[in-house]
Amino acid sequence: MTAYEAELVVDRRESAAEGVLALTLRHPLGEELPAWEPGAHIDVVLGPGLERQYSLCGDPADRHAWRIAVLRELDGRGGSAHVHEQVREGDKVRVRGPRNHFPLRPSARYRFVAGGIGITPLLPMLAAADAAGAEWTLLYGGRTRGSMAFTEELSRYGDRVTVAPQDETGLPDLASVLDDLPDGTLVYCCGPGPLLDAVEERCPSGALHVERFQPKVQQTDGDSEFEVVLSRSGRTLTVPANVSVLDTVRAAGVEVLYSCTEGTCGTCETDVLEGTPDHRDSVLTDEERDSGETMMICVSRCRGARLVLDL
Repeated sequence: MTAYEAELVVDRRESAAEGVLALTLRHPLGEELPAWEPGAHIDVVLGPGLERQYSLCGDPADRHAWRIAVLRELDGRGGSAHVHEQVREGDKVRVRGPRNHFPLRPSARYRFVAGGIGITPLLPMLAAADAAGAEWTLLYGGRTRGSMAFTEELSRYGDRVTVAPQDETGLPDLASVLDDLPDGTLVYCCGPGPLLDAVEERCPSGALHVERFQPKVQQTDGDSEFEVVLSRSGRTLTVPANVSVLDTVRAAGVEVLYSCTEGTCGTCETDVLEGTPDHRDSVLTDEERDSGETMMICVSRCRGARLVLDL
C-alpha cells in the first residue's frame, strides 16, 4: 500500500520547553488527515537528503491536525536546526506516513518511562490508557525542569506522573517503578540510549516496549556477501560484505522507500519470502524478529547465502 504523502501547512509554532519546538500541521485545503494511533510517527521531508522522523504527540481523534515536537540538537545532523531556524508558520512541509512500530497494546496496567524528548510518543499513550481506565504511572526524566516538554500538559494527571529533573533529583529512580511489576504490566519507554539500556536490564522482554531515536551499536566484523532474489522481477543481486541490501537494490535501479538508513524508523521494512534475516534494526520486537517475516533492508543482512524479498 502506498504511504500517504502530502504538503501540509505549519498552522502553529510554539515553544514546548527550552530547546523544544512544537509544530501543528494541517492540510492546506482543510482535508482530513489519515487516522493514527498512539506510538505513530511521520516522516518530514525538509529538503534533499534531509528527512527526519517525528512522533505524533497530539490527539488521534483530531483528524485535521498533526502535532510534532522537535528538540534542537546542538550536535545533530542539521534536521532539528533547520526546523528551529527556517520553518515558520504558514510554511508548507512535505510529510509521509503515519507509520507505527511502537503501538500501545491493551493492558490493565502500564508503567511509562520517558527521557527528554522521548515523552512525545508517550503523550497520546497516556491519554489512551487513562480513557480506558487502566492503572498507570509515568516516570519522566530530563536534564532540567525547563528543558522538559509538556510538563504543564501532564500536570492534569496528578501524582500518577513523576517529573524527575536530573539537576534536582539525580537519575530517574527506575527501581521504584520497575521492580516487582505486577503480572500483566506492560512497560513503555522512549528516550536516550542509556536510559533504554537501563530499563531493558530491569524488565522482562515480554513486558517491555521501547522506541529508539538512535540505533544500537552493531558488530559488523565478519560480514560476508550473500544473494538477494527480487521476487517481482526475478532478478538476483549479490550483496557485498560491506554494502547494505538497501544500497545494493538501489544501485540496481530498484525504487524503495527509505529514510534513516540506521534501522530506527521502519520506512524500509520489506517482506521476506524465503531465507533467514540477520536482524540489526532497533524497530522490530523479539517476536517479529523470530518470525522472520520482514526485515529493515538498510541495516539487516542474511543468516545464510540467500534471501528472497518482496521487491
